[in-house]
Amino acid sequence: MKLRLHLKQAWTLLRQNPLFSTLYVVGTGLAIAMTMIIAMIYYVKVAPVYPEANRARTLYLSSAEQTDGHNTFNSALSYQALQDWALHLKNAVAISAQLAPWQFRENAYIQPDDRSGDFHPQVKLTDPSFFRIYSFRFLEGTPFTESDLRSGIHTAVITDDLARRLYGTTEGIVGRTFSLSYVRYRVCGVVRGGSYLTSDSYAQVYLPYTVDPAYREGQSSMFPYVGPYMLTFLVRDGEQAKSLKAEVKDVVRRLNLEHKGQWELNLWEQPRTHLLSVFQAYPSQEFDFWTKVRTFGLMLLVLLLVPALNLSGMIASRMESRLAEMGVRKSFGAGRRQLLGQVMWENLWLTLLGGLLGLAVAWLALYAGREWLFFLLDDYADAVPEGANAYVSGEMLFAPAVFLCAFVLCVLLNMLSALLPAWLSLRKPIVYSLYERR
Repeated sequence: MKLRLHLKQAWTLLRQNPLFSTLYVVGTGLAIAMTMIIAMIYYVKVAPVYPEANRARTLYLSSAEQTDGHNTFNSALSYQALQDWALHLKNAVAISAQLAPWQFRENAYIQPDDRSGDFHPQVKLTDPSFFRIYSFRFLEGTPFTESDLRSGIHTAVITDDLARRLYGTTEGIVGRTFSLSYVRYRVCGVVRGGSYLTSDSYAQVYLPYTVDPAYREGQSSMFPYVGPYMLTFLVRDGEQAKSLKAEVKDVVRRLNLEHKGQWELNLWEQPRTHLLSVFQAYPSQEFDFWTKVRTFGLMLLVLLLVPALNLSGMIASRMESRLAEMGVRKSFGAGRRQLLGQVMWENLWLTLLGGLLGLAVAWLALYAGREWLFFLLDDYADAVPEGANAYVSGEMLFAPAVFLCAFVLCVLLNMLSALLPAWLSLRKPIVYSLYERR
């Protein structure tokens, strides 16, 4: 009943003071929009969204360094490293290797059968375990198999958007072929494509890495374990993740002891969790958790405190004009706590309206600027490649965590802006408040 009464009073004030209410709602909306944009950027980076639903259990080994004391070679792992130890680690549910040769990453073009013009798709060379780690939904067919990988057969998994572009449909595609860099590939499966925003899994064409004639090469003869392969691990839980890191450290220790005086292998603190990989640009980079906390705390303070100060001034001015009303209510027995609760509820309703406006503005901004806004806070941002699909899905925007974050921001902004001026105003004696009627 009280909630209903507060809502009715807030609506009456909204109608009686349209200028104040509009400025308050718009000011709140802009503050929350800016904060929500940052929150949603990082939500999309760390939340379990399709097809990276296992992010909390996914780890990466993407960089390696070997040195002999005079020369240093930096890259990822070599094919020899995969065969000798990397693919035989025990503390993982699945281990996937990805190869990114230049001729496929930058210089691969599809020649459509309808001769509509060559175009460059996003290509990822990987293995069957990749589809165990990432939860792709197969609309048709299956992933390529281990025998496909061993034989180097020209088979491919493609996304639904590429299937529509090539064949005009997503049905009856398995068994059909297409030309990639003038080599024919047979389609073995069609998946619902992800977004470029989920960059660890994103591609439009997935091929066995053995289709690259040079898949065994890439490492230096001086440093046999450094090459072009990146590894992705899926673990059961946090305990297995710790065991995997300890196992990798032990392998590196044994290798360095065995080849002492020849070379030394350095993998730093890898494999890294997905969360760490979002905030740490490179594995060799020093990562300070509290520095990140201070940075985001300061950002949140600026985005919320500055608007709160402006709104607080508006509320203080508004409370001065309501002193007579508060004095009358005090004289009829209303307590300070009751009046403070009324003012806080009234401003909370206005803040929630501003929150809805801010959420809508944030959604609109992220959708319109999805090709650059989601990469705005990256240490090293790259442009979205031409033809890549950087769509924003419903689960990225309409998630319970997003709404909860917006509501908490509304309450926090309401407390920061309304509590102090309302409390100071209600401390004034009844006689002073009633005198305002004159």
